[in-house]
Amino acid sequence: MVSSDQRRRQLAREKFERQQQRREEARHRTRRLTVIIASAVAVVAVIGGATYFATSGDDDKDNKADAAASQSPPASPSPTASEKTVPEPAMKIDKKSTYTMSLKTSQGDISFAMDAAKTPHTTNSFKSLADKKFFDGTKCHRLTTDGIFVLQCGDPKGDGTGGPGYTIPDENLTALGKAGADGRVTYPAGTVAMANTGQAHTGGSQFFLVYKDSKLPPSYTPFGTMDKDSLKTVEAIGKAGVTGGAADGAPKKPVNISKAGVDKT
Repeated sequence: MVSSDQRRRQLAREKFERQQQRREEARHRTRRLTVIIASAVAVVAVIGGATYFATSGDDDKDNKADAAASQSPPASPSPTASEKTVPEPAMKIDKKSTYTMSLKTSQGDISFAMDAAKTPHTTNSFKSLADKKFFDGTKCHRLTTDGIFVLQCGDPKGDGTGGPGYTIPDENLTALGKAGADGRVTYPAGTVAMANTGQAHTGGSQFFLVYKDSKLPPSYTPFGTMDKDSLKTVEAIGKAGVTGGAADGAPKKPVNISKAGVDKT
């Protein structure tokens, strides 16, 4: 026979476990919605907007705590300071040169030039990762088709949460001009830029390919430019849309990267 005190303790424990589970689900949800580029004023953002969910059966304080967890900034695709496992690669590129990154994908070849003089850390990191075949066998996991128009790649996990185990500094952020009254600048079609958590200097391996002029805050390192044929390839992926007909999600035409390389040009 269970006493009333035991029953109360059991109910309290179950309530606590439900709260912990909801908070963990909230963190997991925001992590899966990570993308790394965010526009506070855009209806559709590459990293997705803050998610909301309702709970019932608990007091108001618990509901507020859960809501705060669900609306926290998306988890970083790159590690936090306490989670870093490797340092940023040692600088080995020629900062006076231009490098080209080439991607062999299931939808066609995509290549873009990188300016080492303006983005040395980014260029050096991408060459180091490509030399280690980091991108081989990965996929471009996210496409947006409304508000902003980008294809996002570079995540070894394929869900928006992966990275190389280190972060690199932001670079070249003034290249696209001064932000307008809305706090945004235009990332022209053909631009390749780094994804991040929304915080400074949190880039890792994820990047996005802009296939149509898109307005975003000037906080995403623009480090590459696609050639015309590559832009057409990405435009075709964008035109095909998102799986399920949404405006933000996995591309309907799967973009699997079989091989990536970076060469000095």
